[in-house]
Amino acid sequence: MTATATMSVGQIAERSGLAPSRIRYYEREGLIAAERNEGGHRRFAPITLRRLAFIRAAQHVGLSLDEIREVLATLPEQRTPTTEDWTRLSQHWRTRLDEEIAALVALRDGLDGCIGCGCLSLERCGIANPGDSVARQGSGARFLPRRLREPDVP
Repeated sequence: MTATATMSVGQIAERSGLAPSRIRYYEREGLIAAERNEGGHRRFAPITLRRLAFIRAAQHVGLSLDEIREVLATLPEQRTPTTEDWTRLSQHWRTRLDEEIAALVALRDGLDGCIGCGCLSLERCGIANPGDSVARQGSGARFLPRRLREPDVP
């Protein structure tokens, strides 16, 4: 990277819409890279904006940072990724996104009914979940689609 073709963390943050702290976090996590100038300040190549957009989209799809890191590692380092590169990466999401859409549709369509939370506080729970029998299937709202019941990972 040359000094004229790079941006500061503030410039990258402003262009990407992310907080500078998030930019630094992604760098620490190995999702993006920066060089340091003579003064020790981070300098980012413009391609970083594409990577940040990819990271944000991947997180919205539900990919973990580990999954995103793995996918980004397949991008070329010596050249700007092409449309074909990005298309190949986004194919990784297709199944995940289809599952997410199906889960959200099921949630939307079932919002007025029981979500199987195990509360037994609604009169209907006695019908949909007599004696809280669903609790034997595990924790969480068991009637929600599997995608919406995935464990909360810290």
